Amino acid sequence: MHLTLRQLNIFQAVANHSSYTRAAEELHLTQPAVSMQIRQLEDNVCLPLFEQMGKSLYLTYAGEELLGYCERISQQIRDVEDVFDSIKSLSSGKLSITVASTANYFAARLLAAFSQRYPEVQLNLNVTNRETLLKCLKSNDCDLVIMGKPPAELDVNATVFMENPLVVIAPPHHHFCAQRQIPLDKIAKEAMVVREQGSGTRFAIERFFHSHGLSLNISAEMSASEAIKQAVSAGLCFGIVSKHTIELELETKRLCVLDVEEMPIIRHWYLVHRKDKKLSPIAQTFMTFLLNEGGDYLC
Repeated sequence: MHLTLRQLNIFQAVANHSSYTRAAEELHLTQPAVSMQIRQLEDNVCLPLFEQMGKSLYLTYAGEELLGYCERISQQIRDVEDVFDSIKSLSSGKLSITVASTANYFAARLLAAFSQRYPEVQLNLNVTNRETLLKCLKSNDCDLVIMGKPPAELDVNATVFMENPLVVIAPPHHHFCAQRQIPLDKIAKEAMVVREQGSGTRFAIERFFHSHGLSLNISAEMSASEAIKQAVSAGLCFGIVSKHTIELELETKRLCVLDVEEMPIIRHWYLVHRKDKKLSPIAQTFMTFLLNEGGDYLC
């Protein structure tokens, strides 16, 4: 059995008017065209849907059953139209954002500001490491990604929206905290805890020191900025992290940022999506919001 929406719309019009002629007028069709569509529909279901008694047209039992389904289908189509209208007007819908773990320190603040402006939009924030983030891009499991170094191996659009300075942190009572313009080679000799191999931050740090003819004295590798901050605060060593991750520690004086020559290392935060991704109106609006106003919420 093959039913078309056109046939069901014509059937519903005839049933509502109890007349082929009035249904034809409503649908701007000829009366023979309406009659032909009803005959094809009856042939399709192998049941009569109308019966003519004198000048009156009545639904059969099968016709009454079909009319009930037609009304529910019509309502569902109207519901779909309402959903699409809501999405276009940004009064509802979903937005999925995946961010590098380091970016989580400011991403939640951005999404909170966006949510206040568009309260009916359902937001999903996924915080993960670079490896999982790249898998998310490959499998098209998210709308937008906030990350550091964009992947060269994927065909993506990447837009810079903010600087990401990497700074050297030390325990607050270390004597280096009172010094200015500490030579970079002096820092390179100190025990340092850094992110794990494969991390974009680790790559940027090693490339920076190598460009100055230096190598780091790495005492430990850790997979999260939070662990690095804890180690440095405990006095185990120095660390290099994004300045965006230590706002609270600086306010509470649990850490200090060292004044080092040639630093900070300036990286950037990117808003990334696949080039073949068809962004929803909500995703496009978030991009505009982030690029035009994001800085107001990150100071």
